[in-house]
Amino acid sequence: MAETNENDVKELIAGKAVKPEEKKALTKNMSIADMIKALEPELKRALPAVITPERFTRIALSALNTTPKLAECSKMSFLAALMNAAQLGLEVNTPLGQAYLIPYNNKSQLECQFQIGYKGLLDLAYRNPQVQTIQAQAVYENDEFDYELGLNSRLYHHPTLSDRGEVKCYYAIYKLQNGGYGFEVMSKKDIDAYAQRYSKSAESKYSPWSTNYDSMAKKTVIKQLLKYAPLRSELQKAMSMDESIKQDFSVDMSEVANTEIVDVE
Repeated sequence: MAETNENDVKELIAGKAVKPEEKKALTKNMSIADMIKALEPELKRALPAVITPERFTRIALSALNTTPKLAECSKMSFLAALMNAAQLGLEVNTPLGQAYLIPYNNKSQLECQFQIGYKGLLDLAYRNPQVQTIQAQAVYENDEFDYELGLNSRLYHHPTLSDRGEVKCYYAIYKLQNGGYGFEVMSKKDIDAYAQRYSKSAESKYSPWSTNYDSMAKKTVIKQLLKYAPLRSELQKAMSMDESIKQDFSVDMSEVANTEIVDVE
């Protein structure tokens, strides 16, 4: 049996041992679709209770069918992005807009970028019992809008019902069960700069930045807001997975079983 080199998909996941009868060998000659099916036992261990492994597997295979370019991505980057979604219990590339797997042309190789969607970020936030409400809004040129920072911070927005003009900024607010609150405001120029800096696939036709700009802008301002919110570390960890491209798995993926990639002659 030949050894795989460092560019092959190998030693995908570190964590719990898996029963021998459940473990399926992955080979570098497998298609991504076949790898997804072989990884179903590991997905079962990674997924939270909000989604079944069978449904998640169907969704992942559907993503490959609707976006064929994903099958051309490096296998490691695709599977790493898929495992990010599994850990968070978010459906990928569905009308729900929870999360996206996006093919990204990195020089001579296609890679897969994982992105949390606006609805996915809201879903993650509302899983935290501290959160009473969280939302984001677009502000247009003809709206009445004002905000003030400092010890007596305030935010006022009265939308104009017609002829609102162009979008000029976005804001997000949260309120906690204990009465605490916070808000964040970002201009459209700042939103665009963020997309260019942190989303390598922002200009891709497959990116939600191209197909659903408003939702991605709202997600961005919520993400900035939550960086400073007194919330559980699980949400902060989830946000760190956003807009990532990985070529291996983190060692703290303790809920995922060991899987070995072998070379078949």
